[in-house]
Amino acid sequence: MRLRIGREALADAVAWAARALPTRPVIPILAGLLLEAGEGGLTLSCFDYDVSARVGAEAAVAEPGRALVSGRLLAEIARSLPARPVDLVSEGDTVVLTCGSGRFTLLGLPADDFPALPALPPPAGTVDGGKFATAVSQVVIAAGRDDTLPMLTGVLIEIDGSEMTLVATDRYRMAVRELDWQPVKAGVRASALVPARTLADAAKTMVAGSEVAISLAAEGQQTAAVADDRSGLLGSAAAGGVDGANGLIGFDGGGRRLTTRLLGTEFVAYKSRFPRDYRSCARLAAGPFSAAIRRVALVADRESRLLLTFRAGELVLETGSGDGSQAVETIEAAFEGEDGFAIAFKPQYLIDGVAAAAAGGDERAGGAEPAADADDHGGDEARASNVDGDKAQAERATGVILEFTAPDKPAIIRGSPGFRYLLAPMRT
Repeated sequence: MRLRIGREALADAVAWAARALPTRPVIPILAGLLLEAGEGGLTLSCFDYDVSARVGAEAAVAEPGRALVSGRLLAEIARSLPARPVDLVSEGDTVVLTCGSGRFTLLGLPADDFPALPALPPPAGTVDGGKFATAVSQVVIAAGRDDTLPMLTGVLIEIDGSEMTLVATDRYRMAVRELDWQPVKAGVRASALVPARTLADAAKTMVAGSEVAISLAAEGQQTAAVADDRSGLLGSAAAGGVDGANGLIGFDGGGRRLTTRLLGTEFVAYKSRFPRDYRSCARLAAGPFSAAIRRVALVADRESRLLLTFRAGELVLETGSGDGSQAVETIEAAFEGEDGFAIAFKPQYLIDGVAAAAAGGDERAGGAEPAADADDHGGDEARASNVDGDKAQAERATGVILEFTAPDKPAIIRGSPGFRYLLAPMRT
């Protein structure tokens, strides 16, 4: 193998593929990146039997060939190279990388022992990369990180015709985002429970205007069994969930292809968790609200609760910590409900929800102010008003809506179209 490639092209391709490398590979070769040089340029691949990644890069290939090297080491080297052309040459059991005056000799791994990447399942449809990436970023914040409960570490992708719904929960909060997509077959229905971490990494490199093809190897099935959960949002009567059929999902777009095995477990029946009606409603500008939460939360510790008290035209935020530190701040808020209504949340969960609700504002015509009426309980959203200025001004103008039923019942945060965030309160 002998080729020349631009430094940026190599660094971008290696960095993207390296995201899919296993942290603790079962066998050494799974920590490698497979380099394949041919007529189409350079292709980099990795696979650990769960996640596979494949990316192409333009390169001037003088001699085709293949080599397997340590992926993380190659990523570190590529990131630190100067802005000069890079020469890659395989010599026996080594790969020599030369850039400017720098020369690196990497010990090769046995490429013949590297597992073959799984075939991409048949395409189910396409979606705009930018919109899908925004939707993923809005829901993955609510995914759990406890691997002993696989259901909570995944994002449910539910497909019903031309509508796609993404859902994630960690028991104490739940994020749902609906968006349009273009299915290959009309009326298609399927569901897939995708590892949240893998889905987030895949979405980070998707860009607006580029189509991403989504492929599914197996369709989900409706089932009456769900994981038993006796706390948080799910409660003890968790019946009628979605079975994330054990299969494969693939994302292909912009010369980058990623596949991952689905989580073979059930998912909670999320639709029934959202209240159909609410008694109180607050509308706030996302920027000032988020900034106030962050300031007040500076004195909070892990056990602290953030108390929100609503009065006519204003919201009082207050919290404290075990050492006696306290913080109070008042901001403007449009509130409909009983004066003095108070509810408490975990500060970070509230910050995440407000940020996610404000994301995706670029899909509206300019920034948004809080809506003027709230008669549509099932779908209130901050409406758009033309806002001039830079991104910071637009973020300040973006509105979020909070809906409450009672101080001890979960609240809903809404913002960008199709997004809902259900958050369990703490005891006041």
